[in-house]
Parts: sequence; C-alpha cells; structure tokens
Amino acid sequence: MLAATAQSNADKANTTTIEKFSGSGESLGYIETPKVVKSDAEWRQILSVEQYEVTRNAGTEIPFSGVYWNNRDDGLYRCICCDTAQFDSRTKFESRTGWPSFYRPISRENVVQSQDDSLGMHRTAISCALCDAHLGHVFHDGPQPTGLRYCMNSAALRFVARTA
Repeated sequence: MLAATAQSNADKANTTTIEKFSGSGESLGYIETPKVVKSDAEWRQILSVEQYEVTRNAGTEIPFSGVYWNNRDDGLYRCICCDTAQFDSRTKFESRTGWPSFYRPISRENVVQSQDDSLGMHRTAISCALCDAHLGHVFHDGPQPTGLRYCMNSAALRFVARTA
C-alpha cells in the first residue's frame, strides 16, 4: 500500500493542471497533463542561445532589446518552450521598463511563483507551470485592477495573433 501511495504522489509531482486557450483567447477548460521535461541537450536543440539562457537559466534579456517590449498587436503570448498560453495582449501595458509587462497572467493555473533572491534583491520569479521555463518576475507597482506588473522576457514568449 505504501509503494502504491508513493507512486501516486510521484505521478502527481510529474503532472500539472493548466488552462487551455483557443487562438481567440477563449478558455477551453482545465486539463491535468504530464509536465514537459527535457534534457539540457534537448532544450538547446529547440531554443536559441538567448531563449535557453532566459528560460532554462533564469536569465534576463537587455531592456528594450526584446522583440515584444513595444508590441501592440492583439493576441496571446505563449511559452516559447511548450506553447502554454501565458498572457493576453489585452492585459499588456506600457511600463517604460523595456520589457513586455502585463497586469495579470491569462490564467493563474499556467504560471508558478517562486522566491528569487539572486543579485542581492528579493523578487518573485514567474515560471511556466507546464515546463518550468523562467518567464520573468512580478512586482507590486502595476496598474489597476491588480496593481501588479508581470515583467516578462520576450525571449521566453511567442506572440500569436488573435484569431476570430
């Protein structure tokens, strides 16, 4: 019985629940799915050097250098590693920081928060719930209605124009 319980707990640790979204941004509901796990070599094969450094090593791109910092098109921002929907352009705002900023994720299920005390600062890191890709950080200096600023790296995201 203990072995079965241990295996069940291990299976749950290797799965996550995420909210799926259509190309128009409509929720398709929640699914429980295995986490995306790849070796460093596999990630290096599918990501650029910058994407790998940001998503797998919690790097940060240079401000005003990312492709999406000033993108004003309508659509969804998806994780570059696993395509999970992370942000809707309708929650994007100009933060004047040089990184794409949003006042909330598209779904709380799709992101994970963790403490980041690197660089002598106390911050909250944001990662993809499905593949553990580092996306950026969240700060408490954003606009209403949340007062939050999800400051993301363009290198961690893939923008997809909204479909009808």
